[in-house]
This record gives sequence, structure tokens and C-alpha cells, in this order.
Amino acid sequence: MTRNEPKQVVIAGGGIGGLAAALACARQGLPVQLLERAAQLSEVGAGIQIGPNVTRILQAWGLTEALSRVAAFPERLQARDAQTGRVLGSLRLGERAQTLYGAPYATIHRADLHGLLLHAAQAAGAGVALGQSVHGWTESGEGLVVQSASGQAWQADALIGADGVWSALRQQLLGDAPARFTGHLAFRALVPQADLPSALRTQEVTVWMGPRLHVVHYPVRAGQALNIIVIVHGDKPTDPKDWDHAGHADTLMQAMGPVGADLRQRLEAIPAWRLWALHDRAPVSAASQMAQGRVALLGDAAHPMRPYLAQGAGMAIEDAQVLAQCLAQGAGSVSQRLHSYADQRWTRNARVQARAIRNGQIFHATGPVAWGRNLSMRLMGERLMDVPWLYSGKV
Repeated sequence: MTRNEPKQVVIAGGGIGGLAAALACARQGLPVQLLERAAQLSEVGAGIQIGPNVTRILQAWGLTEALSRVAAFPERLQARDAQTGRVLGSLRLGERAQTLYGAPYATIHRADLHGLLLHAAQAAGAGVALGQSVHGWTESGEGLVVQSASGQAWQADALIGADGVWSALRQQLLGDAPARFTGHLAFRALVPQADLPSALRTQEVTVWMGPRLHVVHYPVRAGQALNIIVIVHGDKPTDPKDWDHAGHADTLMQAMGPVGADLRQRLEAIPAWRLWALHDRAPVSAASQMAQGRVALLGDAAHPMRPYLAQGAGMAIEDAQVLAQCLAQGAGSVSQRLHSYADQRWTRNARVQARAIRNGQIFHATGPVAWGRNLSMRLMGERLMDVPWLYSGKV
């Protein structure tokens, strides 16, 4: 251990980003203590897509076999018109992704990814304390004292805020405004494929685009279940943090308006929905928004983004990899190493945030813009739908 290497890294938040950071740091030989406010570790939600930029990191962390047991690996991403059902374009995944980017494109249930990260982090030596909500921190000599709401304290050389879009650590570090409501509502569902009519079962990723809405569905649970997300425009909820509650099918259908028979048949086959109000922030504009002194932010705490590039979890995992490398192998003080982490990450995160916002505008386009989108996709197909700079890991 070098003189300036952190003697203990404390991570606030036990979601995907926090566990990824704990695993990455533990693999680098850094002592890690993760603090999670919930009494039990679990991951709500449904599925997520993880591109080659993310699976490449998971494989480097020794999770290839674990991932293969729980994920699905679709062969194709298909774009369709939500009103006519017409196929607009397709992108080959499968072997093409492996050949071009050195890793597969995968789809996975959030709970499955959360579980394998938790198991791997603990196996690597990371400590996990439940029921511990970080209340704040104070400077103590050459380090920090991190306090929980229950009165417990931990010595730390570095504190990482991975506590999500409503991050308490972010508020203490930056003192900025709360996350903003995007104007979009996400209805999500997960259903066993065996419970669906055979014609509706699929092992592909499909996105349906229509006026002020889009629908995405893909396999998870090693292909045994289908994850479906419908995003529509809607009003801000009374409590912005009330992000998970029962969503009724009739409310969804009314919010969507007219869609084609093929898509409607798929949605009507879903027995139950959950509803999220989507929040984000403006793209990161400086490294200081991700790290100051011995405290750094990671994942949604640093750069919550809209889901239209399927990279929310992916950027958190990329953050974790760079954070651990900077802390364990970087030069200078802990503060300087955290600044290096932020300096390496903020421009890529900002680009992904901006591209996700733009994608949402394209997906939900109306009138001439929608017509131009459809024509472009039919003419250019794969060239338009692929994202080489993202999947190759470039800024």
C-alpha cells in the first residue's frame, strides 16, 4: 500500500452503482465499507439493458459465468412504428457486438445484476452495513469521520456518494436544486414468457416509437421473462419521490392514445404495471460536480439521466471502474485522485446525458420530425442505430 492510498473507502448507497464501486475498489485491494439505509438489500424495478461497454467491465471483474446464468443476450434490436407496426430499422447484436466491441449486448433483471454484484463484492472483502443512512461527515486530521443517522461513525479516507437521484450526499456537497421532473412517466412490467401467447414471446429487443410515447420490451431472466417499459408524457406527481406505485392498465392506455393493433395486443396481455415518474438533471458541466476534496459522487447521484440510451446503470459501472483505478493506482493525495476520477468521467457522462435527452425527443417526435425519423431509419438502419463511440468506451 502506497503512502497516499486510501486506508478505507466508505460508500453511501447499496444500489447497482454503490455495489459496483465496492466491488471495483475491493478488487484493487482497497478496504471498503458500504453503508445502505435499507434494512435489507434488494433492488426494485424490472429490466435493464447493458451494452458492450458495460459487459466488458463485468467480464473483467470475473463475472462472465455469473452473468451468463441470469442474463439474456439478444441477437437483434428492432425499431417499429407504434401506430402502424411497420419495422423501421434493425441493429444486429449477438456476434456482431462481440466482434466489434469485444463483449456482448445483454439484457438483465435489475435484481439479478444487483445480486451478482453483491455476492462478488462481499466475496472480494467489501463490508456491507444495513440500516445505516449517512447523515454527514466531518474532517478529522488527514481523513473524514462519516456519521450515520443512527449515531454510528466510520473513519474514512474517501467518501463516495452512490445514493441515487435524490442523493443526500449531493445536497450536502453541492447544495444544488433537487432533481427535475422530466415530464415523462414510465409504466413497467415483468411477465413470464410462458404466460404470454406464443406469438408475443420474443428474444429480441424491440422499441416502438410514436407521438409523445415509446415502448421497449426485451427478454430477461435468461430469456424466461419479458420486461416491458412504456414511457408517456404526463403530469408531475404530488410527491416527486413517490416513484414506485401501482399503475393501472386503463390509465396507461388512456395516456398512450391510439396505437396499432399489434402493439395494443402486446400491452393488453400484461396483467399488472408499476409506475415511475422519471427525474434527471442537466448534463454535468464540470469535474467539481462529481468530486470535491475527499468526497465524490457516482452514478445517479452525480449524473441521473433519461433512459433513452439505456446507460443509467452502465455509466455507474463505468464510474466504479475508473474510481477504483484512480484511488488504487493514481498519483498524489486522495483528493487529487478523486479529482482525477471526476476529470476522466464528467465529459463522457455529460455526453451520454445529452444524447439520452436527444433520443427521447426523437423517439417521441410528432409531425414532420417523426416522418424524417422514420425515413432516416429505413434508409440508414444499422448505421443510424449503432453507437460506436459509446460501446467502444470513447468519450
